[in-house]
Amino acid sequence: MNIIVRLFGALVLQVSVLAAMSSMAMSNDKPLRVNTQETPVISQLKTRQRICSLDPIEDLLPPPQTKTSNSLLSYLAEQGFTQNQEGSWVCYANDPKKEGRYFTLFKVKQVDGRLIASSFLDEGSLIQGQENRSLDFFMMLIERHMNTSQQNRQGIRRYLEAFVSLVKQGKIKPTRRGFLFDQPNRALVLYHTLSSGSLKGTGITINIYLPKS
Repeated sequence: MNIIVRLFGALVLQVSVLAAMSSMAMSNDKPLRVNTQETPVISQLKTRQRICSLDPIEDLLPPPQTKTSNSLLSYLAEQGFTQNQEGSWVCYANDPKKEGRYFTLFKVKQVDGRLIASSFLDEGSLIQGQENRSLDFFMMLIERHMNTSQQNRQGIRRYLEAFVSLVKQGKIKPTRRGFLFDQPNRALVLYHTLSSGSLKGTGITINIYLPKS
């Protein structure tokens, strides 16, 4: 008799557990009103992020209303870049280690049918957020100015991502040698020292040929 009572008790316990699990599963399937209301706000914040903006507060602001030129690269103004006197488009970053100091983070210039775009390392090191933004910067130029397919661009991004990662790890030393990352466009990437101008240190540079119109 005791055995029957114990079996019956165990059966009731199992039914209770199954009922509770079923109730939890049903409650999990119900959409949460809070999440559905917050989703549009989150997506809006993501779309406002610009390549040339490492400050989360700046990402919330609309692009500056600056006068754009007829330059091939004038769309970079929407990403926070400014055009200097020599015609290059540059992105300045605030030095996190020294108050009031700014340095050039990204730069791109059209030279004899080519685009030369660089991401500069501060004393040989990538600052926080620079790795991914460098890739986004390079890929934006590649997508706009090279004849590539979606599949090809995915392969290019993986290559450049690995290249930047090796630079970050110190496994690629500065050299003037360029590494081919796309054919037949003859696009090159290199990690090099800066030998001219006011900038000092090293940079990761892509060199791409513009399609002939």
